[in-house]
Amino acid sequence: MLGLSAASGSAALLGGPAAAAAPTAPSGAPPDRPSAVTAAPALGPVVLGPDDPRYVELTTRGYNGRFTGSPDVVHLVGSAGQVVRAVEEAARAGRRVAVRSGGHCFEDFVDDPAVRALIDVSEMTAVSYDPERRVFAVESGATLGRVYRTLYLGWGVTLPGGGCPTVGVGGHVAGGGYGALSRRYGLVVDHLHGVELVVADRSGRARQVTVTRDSTGAERELWWAHTGGGGGNFGVVTRYLFRSPGADGAPGELLPRPPAAVRSVSVGWQWQDLDRESFTRLLRAHGEWHRRHAGLDSPYAELSSGLTLGHRTNGRITMDAALDADRPRSKELLDALVAELTAAAGVPHTAATATTPWLKSVLGGVQWPGGARFKSKSTLLREPWNDRQIGVLHDRLGRGGEEFATAAVYLTYLGGRINAVAPEATAMPHRDCLFSAVHEALWGEEEQTGRQLAWVRGLYRELHADTGGVPVPNAANGGAYVNYPDTDLADPRWNTSGVPWSTLYHRGHYERLRRVKERWDPLDLFHHALGVRPPAG
Repeated sequence: MLGLSAASGSAALLGGPAAAAAPTAPSGAPPDRPSAVTAAPALGPVVLGPDDPRYVELTTRGYNGRFTGSPDVVHLVGSAGQVVRAVEEAARAGRRVAVRSGGHCFEDFVDDPAVRALIDVSEMTAVSYDPERRVFAVESGATLGRVYRTLYLGWGVTLPGGGCPTVGVGGHVAGGGYGALSRRYGLVVDHLHGVELVVADRSGRARQVTVTRDSTGAERELWWAHTGGGGGNFGVVTRYLFRSPGADGAPGELLPRPPAAVRSVSVGWQWQDLDRESFTRLLRAHGEWHRRHAGLDSPYAELSSGLTLGHRTNGRITMDAALDADRPRSKELLDALVAELTAAAGVPHTAATATTPWLKSVLGGVQWPGGARFKSKSTLLREPWNDRQIGVLHDRLGRGGEEFATAAVYLTYLGGRINAVAPEATAMPHRDCLFSAVHEALWGEEEQTGRQLAWVRGLYRELHADTGGVPVPNAANGGAYVNYPDTDLADPRWNTSGVPWSTLYHRGHYERLRRVKERWDPLDLFHHALGVRPPAG
């Protein structure tokens, strides 16, 4: 779960200089013959319906237990050619189609009763180097953990993605993708050279296309739309192609290199020791400290940091921070951060330090108990929370009994290289934000659903009471993150701002995304509750 990983993934810090060259893995094909079509598929085609015992496995593997789909047919695909056939079949039959990679979607975009054909790409997991195109090719069913392990052990490189190793790259990349390495290396899409995907024309005929950073015209717009426009909008991604802009040389010099190890600190405060005043001092100091060090000129430019505000019945608030263990003065810098925050709070605390090999730090995080019910709501913050909002957090996190023990607010540090990229360069427009906040309720029993939803919705609405209950972009708010979808933002009962959900997620990029939609998915075959809509005709 992305919320849980916000706390656990902060130890996976930004890396150092480019890696040395390493032996190459099997190559892909030249640009005009994508290997995903011509190579022997991993399996299939596997096409099954409700009478097949495998159907339950494939339709219940979504991580949010609130939703279960019932499609007429499931296509478990092993190649782009099989995806082409599945898309054409759905188009001919007039079936609503959805695609599943890792299964971590927060809402029912895949497990929607209206979805009649499910294309599951989870067996397309290859990670390889293509020496002809000089790119790393990652199939869309690969998990982040698979990508990190293969890229690092094979070539000493990585991508600056998220901290939950079971998340699939298919959706993670489409929304931009950030993680503990991002303050130094930017978003995942800042290293996206190309996309191979299956699209359908107005007649329903499907084909695979390859679009890259170097494409022109409509093809380059389709590449751009995949750099933060969100998943489930334009077609079925079969492979992503990665190479950092301007990178040259051996394979180990084409993507970022992580640190050999990270030095981390975890600082904790007990709720029983925090009254409203000390809670306010702590959060105010945390926000101001991180704002002061957000730029690339700070000695903390490589810092990874996350704050977990657990519910009072959980008993604890935690800040995790990390630096490259080989960085000069890394211990001194972390100690100074801890000293400033603990002095501001003025109450007892605990602190634990560790030095961990980088790969172990990203593969060993807290894992999400798939199948639990949850509701997550997102805010991208340009400024730290103000005192009114800190008061709301203090009061709301202390409201309710033990059934809310797993509720929390997670605050992840942004800035750095993320904010050094022009907002129009990619479809991810939020290049001026300081923090990403996730507000989350998590529960097991269906009978708790109403109370849990009311708790997290009430918290979110009160935090944003000055802007109609949602984070309308302004001096303090950036909006919301498209990879954390929340259908409440499109519901006038919860969004009373008059600002559409599309502005919260896409700001001024939405009309450009709609033109891409019109060109590449004229049948509107790929859509969901917060999907890019074609221009009004």
